[in-house]
Amino acid sequence: MNFKTALRPIALCIALSFGASMPAHAATLNLETATIADLDAAFASGKVTSEQLVSLYLKRIAAYDKKGPAINAVITLNPKALDEAKALDAERKAGKLRGPLHGVPVVLKDNYNTFDLPTTAGSQLLAGSLPPADAFVVKKLRDAGAVIVAKVNLSEFAGSGGSVSGAKDPAVLKAGQVPNGFSSMGLQTHNPHDLTRGPSGSSGGTGAAIAAGFAQFGMGTDTGGSVRGPSSANGIVGLKPTVGLLSRNGIVPLALSFDTGGPMARSVYDIAVALNVMTGVDPADPASVKSQGHIESDYTKFLKLGSLKGARIGIARDFMGKDAGTDAVIEQSIATLKKLGAVVVDPIKYPDYLLESKQPIYNLLVASEFKAQLTDYLHTLKPGFPKNFDEIVAKANNPATGYRSPGKAYALKYTAALALDLDDPQYLALKNEMLAASRAGIAAIFAKYKLDAVLYPTSPTPATLIVPKEDPKPGAGGSSATSFANETGQPDLIVPAGMTKEGLPVTISFFGPAWSEPKLLGYGYDFEQATKAIKQPKFTPPLPSDSITY
Repeated sequence: MNFKTALRPIALCIALSFGASMPAHAATLNLETATIADLDAAFASGKVTSEQLVSLYLKRIAAYDKKGPAINAVITLNPKALDEAKALDAERKAGKLRGPLHGVPVVLKDNYNTFDLPTTAGSQLLAGSLPPADAFVVKKLRDAGAVIVAKVNLSEFAGSGGSVSGAKDPAVLKAGQVPNGFSSMGLQTHNPHDLTRGPSGSSGGTGAAIAAGFAQFGMGTDTGGSVRGPSSANGIVGLKPTVGLLSRNGIVPLALSFDTGGPMARSVYDIAVALNVMTGVDPADPASVKSQGHIESDYTKFLKLGSLKGARIGIARDFMGKDAGTDAVIEQSIATLKKLGAVVVDPIKYPDYLLESKQPIYNLLVASEFKAQLTDYLHTLKPGFPKNFDEIVAKANNPATGYRSPGKAYALKYTAALALDLDDPQYLALKNEMLAASRAGIAAIFAKYKLDAVLYPTSPTPATLIVPKEDPKPGAGGSSATSFANETGQPDLIVPAGMTKEGLPVTISFFGPAWSEPKLLGYGYDFEQATKAIKQPKFTPPLPSDSITY
């Protein structure tokens, strides 16, 4: 934790103990830069309430989501958000404090089950679906006092759930193309840095909402880069944790071999605080059992200046060379690492077999698991909704449905033809043998170069146009390294690194061994404090009400 931030509550207590004999010094809370520690200090003063804070975030949503630049990140506003904030204020006044998230506003990607708000996975076919209970991590957030302000848009069924990615035929790629940031439920989300560009997928609504200042932090999910791509495109911090650190129970599945939830925020500190309350073994998700013995009670204690000193950081240049502006920011970032005392191993080389196999492995495994695991999820829903994957495909492709995403309808049908049964020998070989080879290959890279982490550009290019100028080509989009973290289950922390001359964000990824979140958060914090690279999007500037003096 930042030393000054850590002292703030102490200073407040000293000031209160002196009473009128000590001159009062007004403090200012700015939504643009405030961390959860700043919010807690403001709440502790007794002069700022959660109800007031939620109101400020709702004002930003009212000004910028459907009006003004029309970011269109929100699918469902929580009509009870202010009432919930008011109740939490009453708890605080009565002396009941749930922890650092008490009264803090959050948004959720709309594939997290919420018992009181619809969960659609971005599909109009699930419009109005109220799941039986909160997702495990959502309940943890509520129990910690977080206020859910909204459910936000995503690439429908997390993007790869019904996708033509990997197809060789340009006609198939064109027919199955879906605009960047579009879903049949939420329609088009725009990037707050450039409205002609998308927020990336699949957690694009969360990425755009946090960058635009619609909540303090948000939750995304990641199967092949779905926390990291939107964090990069929107210029915020994000964490794809080790698979098992956060339960996936109650999240609409894409492919459970790869799936994980992950927090997205405007500071590394807020990511660490969010982790504190969401970890825990969940019997309903066997993967979470592996987290026993690896969970930290307080991830903020690893946020120290000097964390990078002596750390061996490998530079993965295999994933550069696609965009000069991105590469320029990465070179500056490497120079910063050296100034901060990191031992930079430059370059490191990924084996060709890993580079060539990652997309085929990902595409076939995801298609197969999505078909089976979405069906399992649909069986948990109330009557009136599709009960299996085949029904989803049929309804999406039935003109009578009025389905609003023709590209997705085609891609769902394509997936139905591609997917293997989960007892198919080819699927089992993919899951049991090829993933093992990927894990061994990545482990060999860390061992060969004696690395603490690998650094690479989260995305090899900045945010892309909603409507590309050219038709999609076979093999496009395969130059990102994000899917390696999913194939291995390892963590990946994303931190803003700078802007291109066109005003688009660039981020770096710190990719580490399993359960290395404490180290990665320390590295990210050290880099963040040295660079202060995050930028307010130009299309969602501060409102006069965003600043509170107390």
